[in-house]
Amino acid sequence: MNIFTFIATTGDFGINTDLFETNILNLSVVIGILVYYGKIAFTDIIRNRRENVIKNLQELENKVRESEEILSLAKANLETAKSKSESIRQQGNDLCIQTSESILSAVEDDIKRLKNSHILTIKIEEKKLLNQICQQLRSDAFKKSIELLKKRFNSKFHKKLVSKNIEKLSKKNLRIN
Repeated sequence: MNIFTFIATTGDFGINTDLFETNILNLSVVIGILVYYGKIAFTDIIRNRRENVIKNLQELENKVRESEEILSLAKANLETAKSKSESIRQQGNDLCIQTSESILSAVEDDIKRLKNSHILTIKIEEKKLLNQICQQLRSDAFKKSIELLKKRFNSKFHKKLVSKNIEKLSKKNLRIN
C-alpha cells in the first residue's frame, strides 16, 4: 500500500481552509518576530562582518605600505651596496695598477742594480786577472833575465864588467883631485 493512500484514508492529510485551525496567524506572528529580530541579528552580523572586512583591509593597506617602505629601503640598500661594490672594485683595480707599477719599478731598479753590480764584478775580475797576468809577466821576465844573466854572467864577463867599473871610478877620482 502506498503511503499517500494511507494518509488520505486516515483523514489527517488534506487542505484545511479554516484560518484559525491552520495557525496562519501564529505562523505570520512567528515569521514577523523572526523577521524583526532576524533583521537586527543579521544587521549586527553584517555590521560586524563589515567592520572586520574594513579592519582587515586597513591592516592589509598598512602591511602593503610597510612592505613598500621595506622594498624601497631594500632598493636603496641595494643601490648603496652596488655603489660600494663598484667603489671597492675600482679601488682594487687602482691598487692592482699601483702595485704592479711599483713592482715593475722595483724590478727595473733591481735589474739596473744587478747590471751595475755585474759590471762592477766584471771590472774587479778584470783587474784581478790583469794583475795576475802582470805578476805572471813580471815573474816570467824576472826568470828570463836571471837565466840570461846566468848565461852571460860567466867569469870572462865578470872580469870585463869589473874592469869597466874600475876605470869609471878611477876617472871620477882623477877629476875630483
